[in-house]
Amino acid sequence: MSAITDQLASDAHLAELKGPVASIEAYMGRFLDQRPMAANLREAICYSLLGQGKRLRPILVIRACEAVGGIGDKALGPATAIEMVHCFSLVHDDLPAMDDDDLRRGQATLHVHTNEAMAILAGDAMLGLAFELIVANVEPASKATGLLRELSTATNDMIIGQVYDTLPQVDDRIEPIDRLRAVHRHKTSALIRCACRMGAMCGGASDDQLAAITTYGEAIGLMFQVVDDLLDVTRSTEQLGKASHKDAKQGKLTYPSVLGIESSRREVQRLHGQAVEALQVFGEAARPLADLGDYMAVRTR
Repeated sequence: MSAITDQLASDAHLAELKGPVASIEAYMGRFLDQRPMAANLREAICYSLLGQGKRLRPILVIRACEAVGGIGDKALGPATAIEMVHCFSLVHDDLPAMDDDDLRRGQATLHVHTNEAMAILAGDAMLGLAFELIVANVEPASKATGLLRELSTATNDMIIGQVYDTLPQVDDRIEPIDRLRAVHRHKTSALIRCACRMGAMCGGASDDQLAAITTYGEAIGLMFQVVDDLLDVTRSTEQLGKASHKDAKQGKLTYPSVLGIESSRREVQRLHGQAVEALQVFGEAARPLADLGDYMAVRTR
């Protein structure tokens, strides 16, 4: 993937990939500004939601909408909603009862910045606000209903994946690699697949287009986690902006621990190939999605 790495290394290309971020963050800010809430709750939500982040999931919503012929700005509400769900999951994942992390995105985690009670409540609020936002801002109601169904299913699958990962009931008859894939198809891939599908739905995708976008989303969702597992064992805390080597310390199944580092890298290449192939039906309209897949395959944090 050296050619991909060289291309993505340019500041101009990275800026192009992140093109929708300014509109997404402005939409987030406007929504929070107009929603009455306690000042300390608002501060906690803004700290987690508007801080540093890749914004990968909302960008995927926008780019998937455009790939099927839709207008990206029409998907800003669902894009913001899925980022709220993602940030809720991070805030709760960092809590002492879960992964007990002090660092996220290069800054103190929310329960360290405020306190544990506020972190729980702010996470709860972001989850509820995500669904409120879609109901209030997406028309017609039939489209809002479809998006709500998509997001609620993915959110629950993500939570199921967290249980598989954190509180597993191990069945020794199931091979470790199959257990690992079950964890990450739920914990990580479900929300990334949902982002792609929600974007396509906003753009009025046909059944065939939605099927192709789903295949792409499933492949990059699982690939994202394989890369994450590799980064955890090959990068430092300072490089990642969060604790490294924590999976091994907690005895969790990871791709490197099950397959080894080199086989995990080959798995990244295989899934990347699946994603690229799924986009062929869209032609040049899916170039931003293809570039995002390239970026996720070689990201370093």
